[in-house]
Amino acid sequence: MNDNIEHAYQEWAKQPNLPENIVLDLEKLNQDDDQKTDAFGTNLSFGTAGMRGVMGAGTNRMNIYTVRQAAEGLASFMDTLDEKTRQRGVAISFDSRYHSKEFAHESAKVLGYHHIPTFVFDDIRPTPELSFAVRHLHTYAGIMITASHNPKQYNGFKIYGEDGGQMPPKESDLITSYIRKHSDLFAIKVTPEQELREAKLMSLIGEDVDIDYLANVKTVNVDHDLINTVGKDMKFVYSPLHGTGKVIARRALEEAGFNNYVVVPEQTIADPEFPTTPFPNPEFPQAFDLATKLGKKISADVLIASDPDADRLGAAVRQPDGNYQLLSGNQIASVLLNYILSAKKKAGSLPDNGTIVKSIVSTDLAVKIAADYGVATNNVLTGFKFIAEAIHHYETKHDHTFLFGFEESFGYLIKPFVRDKDAIQTVLLLAEVAAYYKSQGKTLYDGVQEMFKKYGYYAEKTIAKEFDGLDGKDKMAHIMSELRDNPLTELNGHKVLSHADYSTSVLTDKDGKTEPIDLPKSNVLKYWLDDETWVAVRPSGTEPKVKFYLEVVDKDQASVDAKLKQYVDQLDQVITKLINN
Repeated sequence: MNDNIEHAYQEWAKQPNLPENIVLDLEKLNQDDDQKTDAFGTNLSFGTAGMRGVMGAGTNRMNIYTVRQAAEGLASFMDTLDEKTRQRGVAISFDSRYHSKEFAHESAKVLGYHHIPTFVFDDIRPTPELSFAVRHLHTYAGIMITASHNPKQYNGFKIYGEDGGQMPPKESDLITSYIRKHSDLFAIKVTPEQELREAKLMSLIGEDVDIDYLANVKTVNVDHDLINTVGKDMKFVYSPLHGTGKVIARRALEEAGFNNYVVVPEQTIADPEFPTTPFPNPEFPQAFDLATKLGKKISADVLIASDPDADRLGAAVRQPDGNYQLLSGNQIASVLLNYILSAKKKAGSLPDNGTIVKSIVSTDLAVKIAADYGVATNNVLTGFKFIAEAIHHYETKHDHTFLFGFEESFGYLIKPFVRDKDAIQTVLLLAEVAAYYKSQGKTLYDGVQEMFKKYGYYAEKTIAKEFDGLDGKDKMAHIMSELRDNPLTELNGHKVLSHADYSTSVLTDKDGKTEPIDLPKSNVLKYWLDDETWVAVRPSGTEPKVKFYLEVVDKDQASVDAKLKQYVDQLDQVITKLINN
């Protein structure tokens, strides 16, 4: 074993007054050289999406010391600001995971040592409500303690900027530089919580923010008469997947007038073990197992689930045979968009300068729908902060009106009083859309089929390859380098018409002609083929994964399914070759 790793381990082991969970983890690590190397061989990376990792002892783990380091980085950055800005403070929320509340309060104790006020939620709250709280309380920043939809052993730390969106790259990079300066994790100072409370440097928030957030959420629904006549009796199932949705989504639904829905009781317990679903991700069919059983029992029209921090939402719709079909994030986004635009057109409220905002790896079906209504599409980089930046631009320049934002990874935003994806808003609107189709004797499944018949049958697949361990980053970098040195020219017998390298902001066509891309630089590649297929490749910003995105379109369901399978098989071969090179 590397001497530096053993030295780092011993430095931790000799510290007095370590929390019991850290002491126990150190004992386990001493019996496993590989895990010890992983825990102490590097530092937990902090990027534009914050940091996320397995909980435990070590510099490459989520624990009170790495959390304090991250909070110290934010505090040191805020110390460079004028006093009035500093005193606006930081809003802090947390989810239902192990140590989430502890990490939130440790963050407040670090910020309090710097005399920066904090506003900490009294209990678990969703990520979108944290985004709202930053805007509502006019704080300078926000902290959300969550690992979103990761398994139970993970936790994370996300920083939000004053607009309620995740901290922009410029400020995030500065915070990262301050984090790295504070390399002695055990030297970071904290002020006891009671002292902070007495000095009014730490305040608890909760119901006061809930009321105002819910008042804004009420504005999301379009047709209140529809809810009052059809929606109030419509049967559907909701699950918060053991997370923060239990706190606020149920109140939102009831206040909107949806009174006949049923929750999955086992998954309405805020349990950090996630005992009913090891992967609390509404993207996965397994997360809907209990909802499906309950749905069949009560003949529910739709099943809806939000992830543990309630920023992502998934749904399954009842098919003609009574079984439930999980919708993709792109399908949910498209059916929501189609409903929003058609309702606004019907009401005569569709603006001339309307725009939707989506990530570059999200479906082109939305582009076709928007264009059909005379609405523009703004493609931005992956990461909801870029959607938030676009909204801020529109509100500042008054050149476009934001109508909808989404990412294919089950994240949607309907109204911009929040600047991150918001499953609470989406629960309400999706329930309304289901009620709309029910009023026509149809289901959400029928609604998706109608879109396909009109705009083309779209299908997509995301292939994620994991690269754990100390050499994981090198392997990921190697794959991106190989693709840059040898760009794809064809796939599945179809030629690449153009490809984009967002790290150089250059679009190159098949003849070698280039043009600039007006987006920030990012480590992403995208290829467009001659049959409307596109492929994109990007390393994840929060996990040791390289993601390959694929979308195909064809004339009917059988054709698009067959086409997708062919492309996936071909892409798998390309990926295997890249990994083995």
